[in-house]
Amino acid sequence: MAKPEPKLSTMPNLSKLSDKRLLDMRMCDLKLSIRDTPLQKRIEQLNQELASRGLNFRPHCWLSDDWYSPDGIPGIAIPFYLAHPRLARLERKQLLEVEGGTQQWCMKILRHEAGHAIDTAFRIRRKARYRQLFGSPSEPYPDYYQPTPSSRDYVLNLDMWYAQAHPLEDFAETFAVWLRPGSRWRTQYRNWSAIKKLEFVDEFMKSIQGKRPLVYNRKTIDPVSRLRKTLRTHYQRKREHYGVDYPSIYDADLRKLFSSDEEHRRNVTAAAFLSRIRNELRTIVAHWTGEYTYTIDQVIQEMIERCRELNLRLGGAIEQVKRDAMILVAVRTTNFLHEGRHRVAI
Repeated sequence: MAKPEPKLSTMPNLSKLSDKRLLDMRMCDLKLSIRDTPLQKRIEQLNQELASRGLNFRPHCWLSDDWYSPDGIPGIAIPFYLAHPRLARLERKQLLEVEGGTQQWCMKILRHEAGHAIDTAFRIRRKARYRQLFGSPSEPYPDYYQPTPSSRDYVLNLDMWYAQAHPLEDFAETFAVWLRPGSRWRTQYRNWSAIKKLEFVDEFMKSIQGKRPLVYNRKTIDPVSRLRKTLRTHYQRKREHYGVDYPSIYDADLRKLFSSDEEHRRNVTAAAFLSRIRNELRTIVAHWTGEYTYTIDQVIQEMIERCRELNLRLGGAIEQVKRDAMILVAVRTTNFLHEGRHRVAI
């Protein structure tokens, strides 16, 4: 006897739904799973990296509404949109980017969250040396942080100098840098104060090789299957928090530099053009301004994202546009640092 076709309410075909239909859906009705998605292989890669370091620890993962590792739970929440390409496209349209949307980016975040999870599992934050190096883990989280891009007290893993946000984030970022396969942290950070933090992580991880976690549970917080809010409500709250609806400071300059005219619709996209010359932009602007290349790259990334959102394309002579782009990046980098543009919402 043939089985009846599943109802849309139990197995929605997300690929065929309009943005409006998707936004009106509750998260719990998306019927999402990590299994058989790129996430599954990325989690397996994380576990292999942990095993290669001799660590007897595998954080459990579940889908939720954001990236996080809850206090007291040695696991990792992963945002729902990474479980389906249609939801990733909606995420980009709503928030202008897909956090963790590429293999490299996703692994950086997974290593970071694994840092939080292993901190919980082995109660690392209780160590006196931890508090000496990273600060008090009980320090309240700020709504915003204002990083110092030139600081060598912190490692660099996630964008926007995230290690500077809070002592717990500092530890998680340090762990992520230590865990990355092929990491040459001893060489890269040898003249940085942050080397002491990396050495602490290295020594502690060696001390727990093969040992069972002190805290073990498979609890979850806000799994997507129990979230009853609609995607529309979710994105409204996100935009309010991160200020996504405010006009970008780059838009006017980018519209002058590139084109949205119909006559240029077959030209290379502005986002692709900037990506292609990204290394050259970084090097030359760093030489002009004396600013840190990592800072310059943050500005270039924001410009690329705005170009993609505005659907801009190359409209002028390549060499002239390249020169103008270098000037724009130099000016915006200076503004970014000296006009307080680098205050970041957590």
